[in-house]
Amino acid sequence: MERYSRQIMLPEIGEAGQRKLGQTSALVVGAGGLGSAICTYLVAAGIGKLRIVDADTVSIHNLQRQILYRETQVGRSKAEEAKKSLQALNSDVETEAVCDIFCPENASGLAKDMDVVIDASDNFKTRYLLSDTCVGLDKPLIYGAVAGFCGQLAVFNYRQGATYRCLFPDEREMIASQTHVVGIFGVLPGIIGCLQVNEVIKLITQCGELLADKLLNLNLQTNHSFCVNILPSQQNRQLAKANFEANQRL
Repeated sequence: MERYSRQIMLPEIGEAGQRKLGQTSALVVGAGGLGSAICTYLVAAGIGKLRIVDADTVSIHNLQRQILYRETQVGRSKAEEAKKSLQALNSDVETEAVCDIFCPENASGLAKDMDVVIDASDNFKTRYLLSDTCVGLDKPLIYGAVAGFCGQLAVFNYRQGATYRCLFPDEREMIASQTHVVGIFGVLPGIIGCLQVNEVIKLITQCGELLADKLLNLNLQTNHSFCVNILPSQQNRQLAKANFEANQRL
């Protein structure tokens, strides 16, 4: 009660909302720039269980934006080092590190017992797989993406709503377009990651309006932001389910 007192004081959350947070499990795919902010604030907020999936190791160039890590951790597993830092922040949260890539063979197993899935990945292939998995398992997906000075945020598959495929229908074109590494303004993943946690908390406590069927766009150079509506497509949902079922047979 003392740890979360400032949050409980908010009538929109209160003790009931805090209990809901403590009973919720979240899967975070990616422990980089987005994942650092997401995991830190989810654990600080008192999420019940956190599963972190990342196969990468800490590099020196990560430290510009991936605030979970320190120089002494370079070369070590991101997932494992993230777990250590997060346990030191809040030992009451059950934190699990999975040092593996999120792939068709393990996607369902990693997500099926989680209440909410959070996309902190950095490639289109993983984003489509995450979306298809959430459609197949009927899980909400909190999406975030960053490049340069610009970020995006959305809530997919909320109450059978729009999916990632409704936003970007052409999977082959999107994957083919990702041919080189882009620069990232250091604070951008932190801002988008915090906004993703904001959507998670609103989803769990049912306080506020979710970015369901909407895409928030943010440009830090101009401080300009705008929302666009995403039209749900039954055809894209059926494709997602078909892909999920195909992955189940692998």
